[in-house]
Parts: sequence; C-alpha cells; structure tokens
Amino acid sequence: MDSKVKKVLDRGVVIPASPLALNAQRKLDERRQRALWRYYLAAGAGGIAVGVHTTQFAVRDPKVGLFAPLLELAGEEMSRAEANRDEPVVRIAGVCGRTAQATGEATLARDLGYHAGLLSLAAVRDADEDAMIAHCRAVADVIPLVGFYLQPAVGGRVLPRAFWRRFAEIENVVAIKMAPFNRYQTLDVVRAVAESGREDIALYTGNDDNIVIDLLTPYRFRVGGEIVERRIVGGLLGHWSAWTKTAVELLNECHAVVESGGSIPRELLARNIEITDCNAAFFDAANGFAGCIAGMHEVLRRQGLLEGIWCLDENETLSPGQSEEISRVHAAYPRLNDDAFVAEHLDEWLR
Repeated sequence: MDSKVKKVLDRGVVIPASPLALNAQRKLDERRQRALWRYYLAAGAGGIAVGVHTTQFAVRDPKVGLFAPLLELAGEEMSRAEANRDEPVVRIAGVCGRTAQATGEATLARDLGYHAGLLSLAAVRDADEDAMIAHCRAVADVIPLVGFYLQPAVGGRVLPRAFWRRFAEIENVVAIKMAPFNRYQTLDVVRAVAESGREDIALYTGNDDNIVIDLLTPYRFRVGGEIVERRIVGGLLGHWSAWTKTAVELLNECHAVVESGGSIPRELLARNIEITDCNAAFFDAANGFAGCIAGMHEVLRRQGLLEGIWCLDENETLSPGQSEEISRVHAAYPRLNDDAFVAEHLDEWLR
C-alpha cells in the first residue's frame, strides 16, 4: 500500500460503506449515486468502501452487472475530490466469493486503483480454518487486505481468536474491520493482533451498535511479560453512510479525547447510547436486521440524497414499524443528523 494512503488509514478516518442508489425500475441512478459519494467526501470522509454489504452483494450477479461499473464511478469521484485535498482518499473495494471469484474481484479492484480489499468470508463460512487462511493468503497476494468480522445475523460466522492470530501473520493485511456486534468477539480480534506483534494493522470498528465506546477504549494485554495497548482508530460503517458530517465530527472528538489522555466526558458516553438507539432503528435490530439496508436508504431518502428505498431484491424493504422508529430517533436526537449541511449542498452534488 502506498505510504501516503497507509498514513491516512493508520490515523483513523470515517469510511462510509456505500449504499446503492437505484431508481423505481431498480436500475442504477448514476446521478444520485455520484451525489452520494460527493456528499461523503464533502462531509470529510477519509475513504469510501464500495461493493460491500451495504452496497448489496447482488451487484455481482451477472444479470445486475454493477460491481465493476460502481468501482469505476466511485473511483472517478474520489479522484475528483483528491484534486482539492492534501492527502489521498482511501479506496476500499468489497471482495467476496470463493477463491477464484475473490481473487478476480481483487484483481479488478487493484487495476482500477483501489488500495485495499475488504474480504468477506461468507462464501467460505463452512470451510475449516486452514482453508480459510489459504483463501485469505491467495487474495492478499493480489491486493492489500482489510479483514472483516461480519456478524452471523447477516451472513458471517463466528471466528475464533486462533483464526485472527493466523490472519494477522499475513504480511499484506493492512487493517481489520470488526463487525460482530459482540464484545467478546471484538476482544478476540484486538487481542490476536496485539499478540501477533503487528503494529501496522489498523483496527476499525464496524460495530454500529457500539461506535463511540469502541473508539475510546484502550485495549491492554500482557504479551511476553509486557503490557501492549491497541486502539480502534476509525470506522468503516454502514451507519456512517448517513449523517456522515456529524460522524466525522464525532471521530475527531474521540481522537482529541484519546490524545489528551484525560478522562472521557460523560456527555460522550451518553452520545454512545443515542447513536446506538439510532442504529437500532436504521438497522432494524428489532427484526433481526432484516431492514438494515432499506433503513439506511430511508434516512438518505428523507434528506433528498436518494429518490427511494428500492433494493435489488424487491422483497428487501422496511420492516413494519421501522419507519416510525426512524422518525422517533430523528426527533429525539437532533444533534446527530446533518440535515442542514445536506440541504445546503444537495443541488451542487446532484449536478
């Protein structure tokens, strides 16, 4: 990975997991898709992840045929933004499927200028540990890897600490996104990285249910007779695909608290619960996350960034009561949204 890109990744930035903008015919709405990425970059996001779970894995279906076009379009918008930035935008492409498919996607992403692949293991979830590590190594031979601990509720599997310890030994691993929505399993990953001795693996939260605490917590372990500390430095989150400007402000605030070495303000702890409450509505936690993608679409639709909440699967939509829950949290926590920022710039992003 280019050293300038790695510096940004290691510092810790906001990386929204990009949704897919569709029209009423469930075809790509290029105008609104570009507007969405322009919004993220104007809001201060340090990177964008494309072709990931939030983008819908079905973009790879040959009948849909959107995986490569989305990577190309997003790359154009990130290059456009870089012309007015002092540092690069971190470009992350989702990579999934069995080894042949995954290495093919990784090759495409690399050739299109992406810096890393976020590797989903859902397609090899029934493989044994040796086979999974071999799969990861094969993809890492093509592109720098961001590991991905995806919660079982949306296609992941439980991965023991021993797996993550071996994963951390893969030289071309540059980061790990932890999204098991589980404190024990998150701890397994951080401990494994600490015990590996790798200080060059950036840790990112994908735990949309515990964002603030993940960013503030020092993880300390005794390794070889010494205390080793690791921190989660940024977020690669579906939750941050909406209200992104306030997410950037939140991350900056968390970084400032960590750098000061002082106590954590009670107000930040309270905000953690407010954000988690919002996420429960956006991600449809009450219904096993069935409406998680449509829920994020609905938040963006209300801001005018998306025209509708259409997904590639016509059966994928909001759950009963989910819209009301989104309205509730929007009214309850007005400081968390960035509606005014979006309203001010929406017309220019839609040009």
